Amino acid sequence: MNYKTPFNKPHLTGSELDYISDAVTSGKISGNGKYTVMCQELMQKKYGFGKCLLTTSCTDALEMAAILIDVKPGDEIIMPSYTFVSTANAFVLRGAKIVFVDSRKDRPGMDEDLIQQLITKKTKAIVPVHYAGVSCDMDKIMEVADAHNVFVIEDAAQAIDSYYTDKYGNKKALGSIGHMATFSFHETKNIISGEGGMLVINDSQFKERAEIIWEKGTNRSSFFRGEVDKYGWVDIGSSFLPSDIIAAFLYAQLESIEKIQNRRIEIWKSYSINLREWASKNRIALPIVPEFATNNAHMFYLVFNNIEERTTVINALKKEGILSVFHYLSLHKSPFYELKHDGRELPMSDHYTNCLLRLPMFYNLSDNEIQLIIKTITKSI
Repeated sequence: MNYKTPFNKPHLTGSELDYISDAVTSGKISGNGKYTVMCQELMQKKYGFGKCLLTTSCTDALEMAAILIDVKPGDEIIMPSYTFVSTANAFVLRGAKIVFVDSRKDRPGMDEDLIQQLITKKTKAIVPVHYAGVSCDMDKIMEVADAHNVFVIEDAAQAIDSYYTDKYGNKKALGSIGHMATFSFHETKNIISGEGGMLVINDSQFKERAEIIWEKGTNRSSFFRGEVDKYGWVDIGSSFLPSDIIAAFLYAQLESIEKIQNRRIEIWKSYSINLREWASKNRIALPIVPEFATNNAHMFYLVFNNIEERTTVINALKKEGILSVFHYLSLHKSPFYELKHDGRELPMSDHYTNCLLRLPMFYNLSDNEIQLIIKTITKSI
C-alpha cells in the first residue's frame, strides 16, 4: 500500500550532492577520506566526544566495541530486552551470554534499579540503550559499573544531540559518558546517510587499537600519518569504515543539525500538546522526559492499554493513508534467544512490545498532516 503520509521520509538539506561531487572529483572515495575526517572532527568538537570513527552502521560500531573490550565466550553482557537485535548480536558473535533487563514502568528504557542484582563475576559490560533519544539514568549505571569494574557501552543509536545532566549539574552529551558509545545514521534517524554509524571511544586505552580494528586489523592510518614506515597486519579487524561518499552526504546533514532538530522538536511538541487531554482521558501514556534528560525528538510514541487499542488506531490511521508502526519485539522471547534466556519474566518489555505505537516523525511532515494524524487518533478511541 502506498501511504500519503509515510512513517519516515529522508530529508535532504541541499548540500549532499555538492559534497558527494566534491568527494568524487577529489580522487578519493574510499574510506577515511576528507569528509570522514571532517565528520569525525565536527562530532568530537561539538559534543566533547573522545575519538570518533565513522562506520558503515551502528551494528558495526557495536561489533567493534565488543572486540575492543575483548568479549570472550561465557562473558555476560547486561542490556535491555526491548531493543534492536544489533545491540545483542554484536556480543553474541563474540560468544557472550546476554543478560536482559526489563524496561521501566514509566518509559521503555532499561530499569536501572534492576542492574545491580544481575551483576556476577562474569559480567563484562553494561549496554544502556537511550530509547527514543532520552537518556537512561547514567549516574546509577556508572556507579554500578565502577563498583564492579565493568565497561559501559552506550547504545546511542537514537540519541544524537541529546543530553544528560548528572548529579553534580554537569550537562553531558549522550555518547560522552560511557567508556564507548555507538550512533546510527540510518535513514530513519534524525541525521542520516542512508546507512552509517559511528563509534565513540571515550576511554583512551582503546583509542589506538580501535583505529587498527577499523582498518581491517592493520596500522594503515599510522602509516599515512608518517608514524611508521610501512603498514601490515597487526591485530584482528574488519572493513568497518564507510566510503567517503557516505561521509560527504553525512557532513551535509551534520551542518544542518540545528535546523533539523528545531523542526523535529516542533512536530514532537505539537503531538504532545494536542494529544495530552485525549491520552489522559483514555489512560494512554505519552513519552516522558525525566528532569535529567533532554528530548532530541527522535520519536513520538503512544503506549496503549492493550494490543486491541493499538490495532484500532493503526487501522484508523491506515484508512487515512497514514503509516504508524510498532517497535521492538522483546529479544528474550525471540526464536533465536528464547531457550538461552534464563527464564525471568520481563513484563514491561512485553508490555511495550504489545502496546507501543510510533507516529510519523520526519522533517518534512506538514502541519496539516500532523493535524490529520491527531484528529484521526482522537476520534478512533
